[in-house]
Amino acid sequence: MTRHSDATSGPTATGEGGVTLRGPADLADALPHLLGFRPDDSIVLIGLHGPRGRVGGRVRTGIPADPACWTEAADQMAASLAENSARRGVRPDAAVAYLCQEPPSGTDARSCMERLRPLAQRLRTACGSLDIPVHEALYMADGRFWSYCCTGTDRCCPEDGGELPAEGTSPMAAASAYAGIPRRGSLREIEQRLLPAEGRAVPPQLRAFDDAARALLPRMLGAPADVEAVREETLGLAERLLLRLRRTADRGEGGPPAADKGDDALITSAEAARLVIGLQDRIARDRAAEWMEGGDGPPALRLWSALARRCVAAYAGHAAAPLTLAGWVAWSTGDGIGARVALGRALRADPDYVFARLLHQACNEGVDPEPLRRSMRQQRADRRRRGGGSGAL
Repeated sequence: MTRHSDATSGPTATGEGGVTLRGPADLADALPHLLGFRPDDSIVLIGLHGPRGRVGGRVRTGIPADPACWTEAADQMAASLAENSARRGVRPDAAVAYLCQEPPSGTDARSCMERLRPLAQRLRTACGSLDIPVHEALYMADGRFWSYCCTGTDRCCPEDGGELPAEGTSPMAAASAYAGIPRRGSLREIEQRLLPAEGRAVPPQLRAFDDAARALLPRMLGAPADVEAVREETLGLAERLLLRLRRTADRGEGGPPAADKGDDALITSAEAARLVIGLQDRIARDRAAEWMEGGDGPPALRLWSALARRCVAAYAGHAAAPLTLAGWVAWSTGDGIGARVALGRALRADPDYVFARLLHQACNEGVDPEPLRRSMRQQRADRRRRGGGSGAL
């Protein structure tokens, strides 16, 4: 990918499916297809390789609210791009930087673009210090884009920004659709599916948690026989709920919000509370993680996501267990984006949750989940031979 100085040419890169991306407009349009979602409030760096600028590694983080943190964030992003690419044996030859942030109420996108200009410059400096020149740096908001690399004579984007093509009409969109590459909504919309419920649903769920904690915690901290009994009750309840969800896999149209609402209606407050409390036991959680693939994967992901939405108020920290399970199932079934979002939410719920930390690191480093799946299959087979539960639907 080479940046040209004439007005009709611009940076070029090779995106998904061999599509050639020419100039800032194509690069801006390509971002949601390269990531698989529309980034909100994000810094994104994408590595480029070889003379044709083949798209490579991608790293993303949130934009710090405090400008004093921008230098550290930029340095960390540049280092992450270099390190993650090096682990795969291909150091990037260049990079494209993106800043995506909708303007606050009462301001316009151009003002927000100018406010973030020092961050864009720091990203270019940080990458340059690692011999990864940034060939294009873009700001995106309100369906428009601006290039921070414009010299004023390039005329590469108008004063009020360049307009992105209508969704689904660009060559990149067509290539992604033809290749079967899924693209979901914004990052905020993906996260929304894992956030705790609000409004009238909170008081009854909170009461159910209090009841479940009073009933289960003394037994979970009691004699070994009581601990094992709660463990079996937890896994038995999980298996019944998985079967219930599996039987209602086709819930018609309406999109993710309608699908989530349908799942929520299938699980009572008492069932959700007892299962979430039970999954605080590490062994029960690890055995629940064996529902991770094949016909078990989709209903398991729906169940763990629904439980995360039930972790309200004082029980928000309990969401680390179901969120980690959701992240594990997503990663195990090939949904790296969903995995990173769920595992990131798990670490927000409990920064010291070891299982989430390990999975998050492995997922970000591109580790193959198959060895862990193989280990879980073996554990399940060993337990069957000993006469334990089936661990499968």
